[in-house]
Amino acid sequence: MTAEELLQNYQSMTLSPVEVVRSLFDRIDRMNPELNIFVTLNKRDAFKSAEESEQRARSGNMRPLEGVPVAIKDLTNTRGLRTTYGSLVYKDHIPKYDATIVRRLKAAGAIIMGKTNTPEFGHKGTTNNRLFGATRNPWDPSNGTGGSSGGSAAAVTAGFSPIAEGGDGGGSIRIPSSLCGVFGFKPSFGRVPGDNHLDSVFSNTVPFVSHGPMARTVSDAALMFDVIQGEAATDPFSLDRMEQLVYQSLKQNREQFHIGYTLDFGMYDVDSEIREIFFRTLDKFREWGAVVEPAEIRMNKDLRGYVRYFNRLWMIGLAVSSKTLMAKHREELSGSLISMIRRGENASAEEYIKFNDYRTYLWHMFQGQLAKFDVLVSPTLAACRYNFNAEGPEQINGHPIDPESDWMMTSPINLTGQPACSLPIGFTSSGLPVGMQGIGRRLDDIGLFQFAKWAETRLHIPSLVRDNAETGKRIKE
Repeated sequence: MTAEELLQNYQSMTLSPVEVVRSLFDRIDRMNPELNIFVTLNKRDAFKSAEESEQRARSGNMRPLEGVPVAIKDLTNTRGLRTTYGSLVYKDHIPKYDATIVRRLKAAGAIIMGKTNTPEFGHKGTTNNRLFGATRNPWDPSNGTGGSSGGSAAAVTAGFSPIAEGGDGGGSIRIPSSLCGVFGFKPSFGRVPGDNHLDSVFSNTVPFVSHGPMARTVSDAALMFDVIQGEAATDPFSLDRMEQLVYQSLKQNREQFHIGYTLDFGMYDVDSEIREIFFRTLDKFREWGAVVEPAEIRMNKDLRGYVRYFNRLWMIGLAVSSKTLMAKHREELSGSLISMIRRGENASAEEYIKFNDYRTYLWHMFQGQLAKFDVLVSPTLAACRYNFNAEGPEQINGHPIDPESDWMMTSPINLTGQPACSLPIGFTSSGLPVGMQGIGRRLDDIGLFQFAKWAETRLHIPSLVRDNAETGKRIKE
């Protein structure tokens, strides 16, 4: 069931939150050993919260997410519940405080089911680590989930929870949402407080890191977004709470959209099947009355130049923040993380400051396009098949690529801070989901949600894996 359906059933007393939590933990106990989605479960506190939610439902005093199960990424601090950041260094770490996003979910009645797998410190776009191993995709357990919120996306797909929390600094909500066939939303920078580490709140700007919802439906994501957004004293960049709730705005039934599209940002080689599904979806948008035109996306770099730029920007910050780890715990860190740290070392202040020149160019370029269009769209990913234990696909259309970077078309929007999402739009011939990336105007999170709801309603794309996932069978509908 969706979060909406659960809330309706609780209100009418046709379902009990305790029954739901028990059923989901039974499902997790059966399926998680194969899929490796949850790395820490929260059974005792979850049942305690479910009992409280049941009492509130009986008394007619329900909160916005009363009794709705939610999965939390293992990068996000949860008071009293193990949070490892996917690292051997923190394998027994128990935070003493909740990140604001977790505190708000709890206050709204959501039930924390546990922590989901992530790469070490979220450093890459696939989900595996030395502590827990790799997460498998419920649509096809031989395939990867993407990252770094791969465990959260898979939890929603596998029916472990209707909603989940993710963080996105280069596509970490959108990449796994696309691969797992769910809806993932990266808010405008500042909409959701980023105070997970109170001693480094300014690091969220390089590039812009945002927390956001992942769900099977746009409406469920909106319910969660409305709970977690708004200013927090612990985040110097957080924005005031929006006056209008996104969930209510979805009932306005907006019909007219002017859509700009790019297949490849002028840089990427896109898998032929993804290309076909993307253009077929654009044709449907036109049939439904949208004006759809090519956007002028000029990145002013080829793919290799862009990847070098983004990686260097990201890795400089990683190298600076990881000096103590490298000095004291190098043997416990993953090889891919050490490689990224090494590549970010020995930067000059002048080099670092000059990185802002290109970000400024991209900001103005995207602003210019979003002045013409209500929303920009692209495929979320250039490829969607890779071995679950690998670092990404090794080829696209028969051509070798860098699996670390050449298939994820999400990071430009982390340089500029606009809202972005991934919406399921179809399946490949082998049954793997394909996602469309939507990009909205800065601070127009409502507009992007309304576009996603408009598209979802018309596309009728199933994004929930049913019990067949338990045996590894792909679902084709």
